[in-house]
Amino acid sequence: MSNLDKDLLLYAVTDRKNLGQTEFLTSIKQALAGGVTCLQLREKNLSREAFSAEAYAVKQLCQETQVPFIINDSLEVALDCQADGLHVGQEDLQKSDFYQQIPSDMILGVSVQNVAQAKEAQAKGANYLGVGTIFPTQTKTDAVRVSRQTLAEICQAVNIPVVAIGGIDEDNMESLAGTGIVGLAMVKAIFGAPEIEKQSHKLKALAVKTVFTSRSVNLPPVLSIAGSDSSGGAGIQADIKAIMANGGFAMTAITAMTAQNTQGVTAIIESSPEFLQAQIATVFTDIYPLAIKVGMVPSPELMQVIAQELSLYQANNVVLVPVMVATSGAQLMMMKSETLDALKALARQATLITPNIDEAQILAEMEIRNATDMEVAAQKLTQELGCAVLVKGGHLVNDANDVFAQGNQVLWLNGQKINNSNTHGTGCTLSSAIAANLAHGEDLIPAIQKAKKYLSGILASQLDLGLGSGPMNHGYLLK
Repeated sequence: MSNLDKDLLLYAVTDRKNLGQTEFLTSIKQALAGGVTCLQLREKNLSREAFSAEAYAVKQLCQETQVPFIINDSLEVALDCQADGLHVGQEDLQKSDFYQQIPSDMILGVSVQNVAQAKEAQAKGANYLGVGTIFPTQTKTDAVRVSRQTLAEICQAVNIPVVAIGGIDEDNMESLAGTGIVGLAMVKAIFGAPEIEKQSHKLKALAVKTVFTSRSVNLPPVLSIAGSDSSGGAGIQADIKAIMANGGFAMTAITAMTAQNTQGVTAIIESSPEFLQAQIATVFTDIYPLAIKVGMVPSPELMQVIAQELSLYQANNVVLVPVMVATSGAQLMMMKSETLDALKALARQATLITPNIDEAQILAEMEIRNATDMEVAAQKLTQELGCAVLVKGGHLVNDANDVFAQGNQVLWLNGQKINNSNTHGTGCTLSSAIAANLAHGEDLIPAIQKAKKYLSGILASQLDLGLGSGPMNHGYLLK
């Protein structure tokens, strides 16, 4: 992918009509601070002198944030302020031969609406294409609409970057995934927002999701939000190993650092809510995860941050392990009422939660003594929380037999029992493997079954480390 491809990801086009009470340059500063990757200055009603003066000021803001600065339609103004590029529409293209007049080091973008125009623009020297109008827009009410199919055909017909434009916002942009575009141009969706910086930040993440998740990804990105285990058997460290072993690219947001080994947890330092939020945000706005595993979260404040960020970025395929007690027996979160409430609120955003018997008893507020109780608890939780539930049997029933519930469906997922006392990190490993399988496009039940098979394999490899309940060999298939 070229630098220009990346620069065109979130392409902001200014429009004074959508600014409300926000001062013009302030709105541009906010958009750039929020993550806009390219800015086009569009002015239809200013003189050349006024347009050029404004362009100088805007160019300075773009230079400070290293964002390409594009002038709309006016080559004279683009030359006056030495802009990075010029964008012209079909009407303006007919009035002047921009292809011959534009400097060789200046980017040229051309608006097109069909394959013939696209091929002609590329042949004459355009560096990128703006294709639209895609959706109805108040900016150009009489504009010709371009279908999704035509957009895809244009992307296939040329080998220069294509940006979609026209009525695009957070509610419809994902419908353009798979067309081949490298970016999305927006006007009102950015500059019409009450909080321009916050909105730009969100739109950048959703643009990453739209543009990149539709491409063929051999190593789909998976985010683990969990605590760090210094001995490497559980937590973030186990998640990374399990995700990679199951064909995913592992990313992390650390909720806490623990001093931990196979015998217990001796100390915990929590991440601040601000730092956890920053970790999650920086991942979503650059490498959008196709699945998320959430593990140990030691406080309701951190749970609220995670819930807020997952909602903001419209996260899919969320696998939550409601970690309350470590395999070693150490309590990892204080289960006060506010903590339980926050955990349940987070669970409502999940695709799947994977409590063990102890965790299921707390969440379902009932005693679990046998297989029937497991089914009742799983049904109760899926109805209350609205997500799928996998209650892990553990030693109550059989190490490898778990009950799955979703809606009115209840299903036992059986597995091979492995005699191994070293089970440190089994919950982390199973959930991370499920997330990796979901990132590859597996349906939920097959994703769980494949993860269970993987867990049985690493237990069967009989790694024996440490003085307590030892870790497992996540890479047992590797030579």
